Amino acid sequence: MPVGTLAGKRSPMTPEFGIPASALVTGGAKRIGGALSRALAAEGWHVHIHCNESVAAAEALVAEIGSSGGSASLVRADLADAEACRTLFDRLEPGKPPVSLLINNASLFRYDTQADFSTAQWDEQIDVNLRAPALLTQQFAAQCGERNGLVINLLDAKVAAPNPDFYSYSVSKLGLAGLTELQARALAPNIRVNGIAPSVTLVSGPQTRENFDRAHVYNPLRRGVLVEHVVMTMQYLIALPTITGQVIVLDSGQRMLGMPRDVAFMVGEGA
Repeated sequence: MPVGTLAGKRSPMTPEFGIPASALVTGGAKRIGGALSRALAAEGWHVHIHCNESVAAAEALVAEIGSSGGSASLVRADLADAEACRTLFDRLEPGKPPVSLLINNASLFRYDTQADFSTAQWDEQIDVNLRAPALLTQQFAAQCGERNGLVINLLDAKVAAPNPDFYSYSVSKLGLAGLTELQARALAPNIRVNGIAPSVTLVSGPQTRENFDRAHVYNPLRRGVLVEHVVMTMQYLIALPTITGQVIVLDSGQRMLGMPRDVAFMVGEGA
């Protein structure tokens, strides 16, 4: 069965969270977030699909999931707004099962360097990529109470092998990697917190297809990381109740190359 479709038999949900349950996926309408939302719906979760500007895509995905027999709803919020983060759970569609899974997937990805980063660019990426997951996890834990829950933070493989390209973005993801362990310590025993850190998975921003195709397999295994691999890792983290405080790096060993620059620049200009 193709990952993220609702065709075929649904997978049983782990009893850790109870049945039924809801998931909140930030940035859950497109790209990796869309695939995670589809896969969760296929496994019987009600999915609260968060978006900010991608309202049309979110509405289309909610309709797609519903027409395939799943359950989903839309919640809109600007994650750069701290108050919007604090009140997001209050604005989820009522009457749905309790939220037992939070996936902090939404992210800003802007290029800057140590020499030219601006406070504006720094703030917007830190706010969305780091502060928002912290606030949302705080609210998630409060609404869980004594119930079991799981937080999955979407990171970047460069947290395992930092380089100075995409400077503010990198700082935000390195911070989120550290926050993942802090949250896991603070929220045990009933809430687990883990991270998934994929390397280049989809064409990003102004990157050319040619550059992406080279960067995608620039690793010891010569195998590109696929969206399906991120979905499979999410499913693994949901199913295994004894893993917390871990960041799983999906990079086909790329971190071992010790690259001084982002992979897009290592394989040539075009990013």
